[in-house]
Amino acid sequence: MAVAIDPIRPLPVAVTDSAPARRGLLILAGLVFGVGLAVIWSFAIVDASIGDRIANGLLGYNAKDTTLTGAAMGALFAFVTGIAGTFTACIAVFSAIAPLMGQKRSFGSKLAEMAKPLGWLGVGMVGVAGVYGAVGAAIGTRIPQLSDATIGQGTPPFPVRLIQSSVVFGVIGLILIYLGLAALKVVPNPLQRLYERHPRAQLVIMGGLIGGFLIGRPFALFHKLFLYAAERHNALYGAAVFVLQSLGNVIILAIVFLLLAYGTRGKLQQWLASKPGRVAAVTAFALIAGGAFFGAYWDVRLPSIFMHYWWPTMPWNAG
Repeated sequence: MAVAIDPIRPLPVAVTDSAPARRGLLILAGLVFGVGLAVIWSFAIVDASIGDRIANGLLGYNAKDTTLTGAAMGALFAFVTGIAGTFTACIAVFSAIAPLMGQKRSFGSKLAEMAKPLGWLGVGMVGVAGVYGAVGAAIGTRIPQLSDATIGQGTPPFPVRLIQSSVVFGVIGLILIYLGLAALKVVPNPLQRLYERHPRAQLVIMGGLIGGFLIGRPFALFHKLFLYAAERHNALYGAAVFVLQSLGNVIILAIVFLLLAYGTRGKLQQWLASKPGRVAAVTAFALIAGGAFFGAYWDVRLPSIFMHYWWPTMPWNAG
């Protein structure tokens, strides 16, 4: 049965596409890819070698060593360090943006129309990031993410702020995996009726997951920004800089999405739509791989540092 597609109005994968064949193999591939990425991932390279250098280059000064003074400086710092943290955030953003490629859309569509799905993604992202920024600034430095406290008697002891990271990213990982399985129709989607009535809700929810990335983020430059906002106890300012940070996280990947969608003259979308189940397969793989990465990295690899159980260590992560 053919389904009429509004080129601006995205439809949920579960409605527009059938489940692909070999679902078990697809699930296994997503899990292996995500766990493998967690093994080779280097926060030192991504955050320091890449993130810090980008921030320093864009700002024109050492981002870590310079004291933030004034609302305008803090706002610029938020957006630039958000861009610098693109590589750290790319796993979450890729998991959310990859399904957008499955939308059928003609080459003749205006770029502004093609950007509308990203706008709905941004609604959810900005909503969650803004609320958390306001709450964090209102609570102040007592929030666990800014805590210097540790628990346990191990060497080193487990920092409380990283426990928050483990919990938050573990939950996000489970949600992504479940949504991936739902795209394959392996498990029921509790939001199916909502998606059918309000298709854009799917994008808003995925955007909310990207905004939730800040709730657990331990990136040093983001920690500095958060601490500055919390010390001001200004909820409106906290919301504003968190929104800017979140927008900075996704702007590069959003541009890449638009270039792929528009620059391929619709061929990528045609390829995805040419075989039943292909859109669902791409969506599911992205979600399951992203979820597996979060679970393996934050809930298995990270605790291994403090609880001293075995986890494969790459040469560039040793020491």
